[in-house]
Amino acid sequence: MASSMRSLFSDHGRYVECFRRFLNNSTEHQCMLEFMDKQLPGIIARIGDTKSEIKILSIGGGAGEIDLQILSKVKAQYPGVHINNEVVEPSAEQITKYKELVAKTSNLENIKFAWHKETSSEYQNRVMEKKDIHKWDFIHMIQMLYYVKDIPATLKFFHSLLATNAKILIIVVSGTSGWDKLWKKYGSCLPQNDLCEYVTSSDLTQMLDSLGIKYECYDLLSNMDITDCFIDGNENGELLWDFLTETCNFTMTAPPDLKAEIMKDLQEPEFSVRIEGKVLFNNNLSFIVIEA
Repeated sequence: MASSMRSLFSDHGRYVECFRRFLNNSTEHQCMLEFMDKQLPGIIARIGDTKSEIKILSIGGGAGEIDLQILSKVKAQYPGVHINNEVVEPSAEQITKYKELVAKTSNLENIKFAWHKETSSEYQNRVMEKKDIHKWDFIHMIQMLYYVKDIPATLKFFHSLLATNAKILIIVVSGTSGWDKLWKKYGSCLPQNDLCEYVTSSDLTQMLDSLGIKYECYDLLSNMDITDCFIDGNENGELLWDFLTETCNFTMTAPPDLKAEIMKDLQEPEFSVRIEGKVLFNNNLSFIVIEA
């Protein structure tokens, strides 16, 4: 690996911009919203049975867009029932955005919000040290398990916090996605970092099987338009390359042979499809539902 290549996570501002470009160029959020509309009502159908309050724990809630969609479905299922929504999120910037979103969103009566600026591991340690263990009716972990060091221990811990009829929803990239193939083939050639692990639904279901935890897994199709990645000097393409490879200024700093090989591969059918002149990278998502 060329010494000039460095992890995208070493430049927070650039990472945030790359992530924004990823969302703008992918069907990621649309895919999640489709799941919330079609599948979530059935999943949460019994989480609040006979309960005067529904307790929801959001791990890595980000800026809250998906969280509020989840809350609207819970509210529709249990009209008038008080909802306690606690958010664990390490980024102060994201928490501020989440609070701003709540402030301008209507129909949030009966929902109490609390935010904790910490990682899931810090939350786990705090709860264990204080012996302040609450049971939750619904826990969701959306696109955040990549940032956890010991995933089996994390799964086991949060599973132990489930109340009667409670569920955990995990969203990660699918084992059938282009990400899985990209990480397996090129992970060792790209900058290593301590912040992010390469993990897909295939890895998670193996871990859950080993732990003896019951789950269901739903796969939904999603894609990311990477056409701009193949236009020299295209700013959007440069930022998408950084996001794909988790490398800061990938096209400037990657060895030419590595860059050429990844560029060629990402246009191959196992990574992407071509539709109407666009190159669409396979961003399929898995939605894993764990039972109490």
